[in-house]
Amino acid sequence: MVIKQYFLSLISQNKPSRLFFSLMTTLLFITLSSSIHAASVTATLNKNVSTENEVVQLTLRADFSDTGNGPDLTPLERDFDILGKSQNSQFSFNLGTSTALNFWVVTLMPKSVGTVEIPPIKIGDHESQPIRLTIKSSPQLLDGNGNPPVMLKTEVSEIEPYLQQEVILSVKLYTSVALQNANRSVPSHPDLVIERLADDQMNYQTVNGTQYQVITRDYLAFPQRSGLLTIPPQSIQAMINTSTGRRMIKVQSEPLNLQVTPIPASYTGDAWLPSSKVTVSASLDKSNDAPRVGDTLIWTINISAKGALPEQIPTLDFNSTRKYKLYPKPPKFDNQKTANGVTGSQSITVEVVPTEQGPLTLPDINITYWDTETRTISTASASTKSIEIAPLPSTSSKANDTTANKQTISEPLPAQTRSVAPISLAKKTIEKTTQPTQSTPENGLDLEVLQTEDGFSLRHYLIAGLLFLAVSMLTIWAIVWFKRKKTQPDDIYQVPTLQEFAPLSTSDEQSAYNALIECCQQNSLQSLRPKLLEWARHRWGDNEIRSVDDIKRLTSVHVTQLLMEAELMLYSNNPAHEWQGEPLAIALEEYTSGQAKPSQASQLKTLYPNF
Repeated sequence: MVIKQYFLSLISQNKPSRLFFSLMTTLLFITLSSSIHAASVTATLNKNVSTENEVVQLTLRADFSDTGNGPDLTPLERDFDILGKSQNSQFSFNLGTSTALNFWVVTLMPKSVGTVEIPPIKIGDHESQPIRLTIKSSPQLLDGNGNPPVMLKTEVSEIEPYLQQEVILSVKLYTSVALQNANRSVPSHPDLVIERLADDQMNYQTVNGTQYQVITRDYLAFPQRSGLLTIPPQSIQAMINTSTGRRMIKVQSEPLNLQVTPIPASYTGDAWLPSSKVTVSASLDKSNDAPRVGDTLIWTINISAKGALPEQIPTLDFNSTRKYKLYPKPPKFDNQKTANGVTGSQSITVEVVPTEQGPLTLPDINITYWDTETRTISTASASTKSIEIAPLPSTSSKANDTTANKQTISEPLPAQTRSVAPISLAKKTIEKTTQPTQSTPENGLDLEVLQTEDGFSLRHYLIAGLLFLAVSMLTIWAIVWFKRKKTQPDDIYQVPTLQEFAPLSTSDEQSAYNALIECCQQNSLQSLRPKLLEWARHRWGDNEIRSVDDIKRLTSVHVTQLLMEAELMLYSNNPAHEWQGEPLAIALEEYTSGQAKPSQASQLKTLYPNF
């Protein structure tokens, strides 16, 4: 209105030259303003000269809203490690126009020393200009005492271990500064079985006048072949704060060499077991005070080996004789870890059934192993106390003579061969063998009961039959239920459509459009969204329209910007009556008609064609 009055005053004063000059000045101002706000991507660095292992921040700015999936950082991966990325967006609205600013801050770590170029970064349809960055070599970080802020040391309990002997690997981390985002390596070697020993131990130690926090992490290592084994250096990578800013440090220890000794030629055991100490205990528990022939006794054997895993303890052979039958159960494995190492143990339970009266004497348990402290072969033994077995009440002397003349049911198993197979942390499965159980002759008759391989009795078969019957009944009930379900009408499970759930209140698109324009002209921000969705559902259908975002996707950029302005005004702290809906009504008219509405300048040109 002010511009119009100004132009009319110039005309009334008969000054066409001044009017022409004012029009040209206004046109130039509009052109410069549009060029200033042209879409572009700007890339800047927080520093153009950096030091090795120092963090660099790259800031990307996009002066437009259509940024797609954001910046493409793939060109940076050749010369930099991308440590992180953050995003920030700003929107401003002025006189019906909106301006979008998008920022990305990318944290980079240069991979090499020298001059590198940050290539153009593409965002949407635009890209930034390249930037040069110079990375200088950094001197070693030392404190006032000449000590580094971080040190990493490794040590082993045994430099020349035997094959499969326990070796404690200790990794000590010395730090005099706070570490951020620390990443430590884990010891590994194809010829070593390595696992954690205990939780980290922390203490403080002063080295050359500098106080360090020392974190010790212990591992168990078991070499699986003889000869020279080299444990690779352990490393740590972390961020620290220095006087010049954040900096990444990489520290690694020295490699360790193990000279693994093979099995000595003087070792005569069947299975190789290196241990500092092996203990064996055995006990026989009676079911009653006076066990008889045919009763079940429990024979418990406990074996522990210091400095060995439970899987390394050799398995025992149990052979039945004419005086008793043995039924061993699978052994139970366990280990106890302390700062001094691991102690593996096996607990074996054997069911013993006496078949003859008299004293019951079980064989001794002998475990042959190589003593790693004395470096000699040793044997750990345990004896089981004998108990007296009473005869059956009806047992006769003739029956006893017959039983004595019977042959042994099972022959002793062959001796176990020496094995130095690699340690496996999986538990070994124990194969069940068929053991016929022969009862003592009673009343002059020889009774022999055979136990099946699967160990199932009549009770087990009855339970299995009942379970099978229950599963069959459940299956029949499920089939009947599904048949009844199919006979029910399907319409009760149908989900109502959008038209049924939220029916349209207008008859056609034109009436919905008129209601929307009237809402905009009345500046009714609260009723804008339902009117807008009503018109959009008429125009594109329910399959395309679910929310206002779909309308933004299908309309013009100008309409989208005005809708974003209305949404921000709706959810802001400003009162709703400040919203002006006239620009949105004009934009919708231009979109539906496909023709731009004449501006004030063109209308003025029509009124005054000579100017």
